[in-house]
Amino acid sequence: MPATYPKPPTAPPHWVYTPKNIETNVESYITDTDKLLDQIAALPQGQRTFDNTVRRMAFHDSAADKGIEPGLFLQYVSQDEGVRNASVDADKKLQEYGLKTIAREDIYQALLDAEADAKAENKLNSEEQRLMDRMIRDRKRNGLGLEKSKRDELLKIQTKIMGLEVDFQRACNEEKGFLLFTEEELVGVPEAAIEGYPKEGDKYKVTYKTPDIVPIFQYADNPETRRRAQLGYEGKTIQNVPVLEEIIELRKQVADILGFENFADYILDIKMAKDSKTVMDFLNDLRTKLTPLGEAEKKNFLELKKEVHKEKGYAPDDELNLWDYRYYDRLWTERKLALDDEKVKEYFPVSKVVPTILDIYKQLLSVQFYPVPRDEEHGGNTWHNDAEAYAVWDHQDGKDTEFLGYMYLDLFPRENKYGHAAVWGLIPGWTKEDGGRSYPTVCMVANLAKPTPKRPALMKHSDVVTFFHEMGHAFHGLCSRTQFSRFHGTHVARDFVEAPSQMLENWCWLPEQLKSMSSHYETGESLPDDLIQSIVKSKNVNQGLFNLRQLFFGLYDMTLHTSKENIDQTKLWCDLRKDVSLVTTKGEYIGGQSGFAHIVGGYGAGYYGYLYSLVFAADMFETVFSKAPMSPENGMKYRNEILKVGGSRDEMDSLVALLGRKPTNDAFLRDLLGGAEGEAARL
Repeated sequence: MPATYPKPPTAPPHWVYTPKNIETNVESYITDTDKLLDQIAALPQGQRTFDNTVRRMAFHDSAADKGIEPGLFLQYVSQDEGVRNASVDADKKLQEYGLKTIAREDIYQALLDAEADAKAENKLNSEEQRLMDRMIRDRKRNGLGLEKSKRDELLKIQTKIMGLEVDFQRACNEEKGFLLFTEEELVGVPEAAIEGYPKEGDKYKVTYKTPDIVPIFQYADNPETRRRAQLGYEGKTIQNVPVLEEIIELRKQVADILGFENFADYILDIKMAKDSKTVMDFLNDLRTKLTPLGEAEKKNFLELKKEVHKEKGYAPDDELNLWDYRYYDRLWTERKLALDDEKVKEYFPVSKVVPTILDIYKQLLSVQFYPVPRDEEHGGNTWHNDAEAYAVWDHQDGKDTEFLGYMYLDLFPRENKYGHAAVWGLIPGWTKEDGGRSYPTVCMVANLAKPTPKRPALMKHSDVVTFFHEMGHAFHGLCSRTQFSRFHGTHVARDFVEAPSQMLENWCWLPEQLKSMSSHYETGESLPDDLIQSIVKSKNVNQGLFNLRQLFFGLYDMTLHTSKENIDQTKLWCDLRKDVSLVTTKGEYIGGQSGFAHIVGGYGAGYYGYLYSLVFAADMFETVFSKAPMSPENGMKYRNEILKVGGSRDEMDSLVALLGRKPTNDAFLRDLLGGAEGEAARL
């Protein structure tokens, strides 16, 4: 990192929050918004324009985000229980208020009048027109145009859904479950992982946080240990089962009131896929293509399982259990590719990987990073000592040309923190009324392994891929430059939002980049060429079962949101997983959907998007980057046509601008099927 720190044109967010000021910020926003909307509603019908109605509302909400969103984010990362609770309560209150304001008929009419005026004047640019269209569409999708009794009923249902969704997510965030294992039960688990487990008496305490539980899934030789771990993990938030049941039932009522066949069709109406038939056809077609591959991989695993049970004296078992999948996926790869995940991990210390990945992004996207000093003058203090702040600049021809925004990294696990990896586009960017820029802030939260007494914090290759992926979301937010915050960064169709980050994962399988981001924690040596080749080969190994697992999640989500009948959600979860993912729980029915946070966190009737967007990701990489992955010219083209425009134009238009044509699934199928089948044949 450069030694000097160029002062950005704006200070970073101030992270000193109390329960009281979180509450006060939201109350002030509500008061100010009511006042603004009342003023707009009072405008005479013939005087309502885009500027005094649409633009004014957009600027108000954009400015309010800066004061409100950091406080709402703290429910995921704060160590203070009072702050977390206040953040959750404020989130609920704000969402409920949002439903009330979007249901105001007088504001809907004001927008319609402004639309009529704009058509007569014909002065709007494409993004302004898109903003007005979206604001009107939002209200139609929330019942405006229906009779009042229907609107009131819809508001009541949507308010209840939002509260239940917040409760569901809080249960996931604050889950504190654990299991106790003897040393004998942990045979096979790497010593480095065991060193990180605290002792309770003569047993080791293993939480359900990723760095703790995943080594059990992957390495514990004893099938009973893995069974306890996997089924415990499935039931870690079992109290959410009735919560999800109620959410699904209420979503059906929303769809019915709004005249949609089902909730999935309501959600998909504004996405790239458009309707549930398109999605189900996509998922079922992919299932048809992947199942033979998955069956072949399952056969390999069962043959290996037979050998292992004989070697270790376990009773014969000719089924691939849920708790077998990760263990034999890892073991098969180790034996067939001589690829030991634990050995590979030694080459990926966090202290090396994180700055190198930042450096790759710096080169590829022509940006520069500066750690924000932790002092009062520069505002680098954060919500926790683990979290770090960076100022990010556009960097052209060896110079910092323009400030892009702030980025926060909070990378290590702790109690009461969000348990997975994700990026919050916390404060969007937009063009202010005076033509100046309001700059974005993004926050990446992850749960990388912490150091042990004997070793520094190390990352598995899969952790490296995840980190690289999430950084893609961060830079979607940092490199976006839209007129309105509504379209900034990742504010795109949900079935496209993963595509840029999925495309960027490819850099984690390129030999040159693997060499650059690796450094053995003891010797400092980079990954040797033979290990690099094994990692590259492993990209397409066992992808049938991996993607069938993704298909299971997508099909479960779509089944819940298209069915007219009341479904036993736990039975569907276990039966569908067995049918699609080809693994069994031997008749044990545990409601793992209770921890399926995506289904309430914006991906309800949308989980298919992870696979759907892979089509676009594969095409973008193969067409633009495969021949020159570190080309700054290609990186800038990608920045300008995908990241910069955000959601300010249709996603298909952005893809055509980048690719020079409409996307196809050719690259996706070549990579997924051709690569996997070819590698299986060679092995």
